[in-house]
Amino acid sequence: MIKKKKLITGQEIPEIGFGTWDIAEEDVGEALSIALEAGYNHIDTAEGYKNEAGIGRVIEDYEREKLFLTSKVLPKNLYYDQLIEAAERSIAKLGVDYLDLYLIHWPNPAVSLRESLAAMNKLYQKGLLKSIGVSNFSVYQLLFALKLSEAPIAVNQVEFHPYYYQKELLKFCNDNDILVTASAPLARTKVLSDPLIKGLAEKYDKSAAQIVLKWELAKGVVPLPKSTSAAHIKANLELYGWEVEKADLEKIDQLEDQEKVYMISLDSETYGIRS
Repeated sequence: MIKKKKLITGQEIPEIGFGTWDIAEEDVGEALSIALEAGYNHIDTAEGYKNEAGIGRVIEDYEREKLFLTSKVLPKNLYYDQLIEAAERSIAKLGVDYLDLYLIHWPNPAVSLRESLAAMNKLYQKGLLKSIGVSNFSVYQLLFALKLSEAPIAVNQVEFHPYYYQKELLKFCNDNDILVTASAPLARTKVLSDPLIKGLAEKYDKSAAQIVLKWELAKGVVPLPKSTSAAHIKANLELYGWEVEKADLEKIDQLEDQEKVYMISLDSETYGIRS
């Protein structure tokens, strides 16, 4: 049974989620079915992943109340009307009546954050979104979001792993009751070959991925590991009943190979820049 964390809205969110980035619509059904059978009940997707309909076909056989569904709106759809339409489109593709969490996927400098959050707040007030949040926001951008939104900013989903330990951002979020969820929690497998991580995996007789995910949980972060391998999907959930010593967690904190593993291309198709 996956433990849960409480959001500022009062909602409970499972502390481990199943990420679906880069899983095509025709493939997501098989991977998600394995994940749900293994015990996952927190599913993370996005408009930009183009797999919401595939997810919807799988979850129609599951009790809605037992699932926590997150989706995200593309930067090009952050204008008020487009955001409303995008959220309703995601809800329809997923075949549900509401989203547990809806995020601004990336900030868009061409669109007023006030306008975007006004649309998010409207959907929140209507009950179509149980919680709202952002993704890939810096401390500076979060300061504006907190001032502009009537509804609580419940989550900031960011790249977070031992090779990109965003310590100051995590502290700010903790201080403001914003939960951090970790996309690319395994640095897209790069961190798994790190000598320290491999050594700790051997010490605890666990996989390198399990060591990294335990580090994430110890930080109070909700990791969203993604895999299409049945063995990896199941192993990524086996994080209870054992612990990593504090001294070893602190060694992971000190890893010096700090690098981001993903970026977004600043193109007009993604951002929908208006002239």
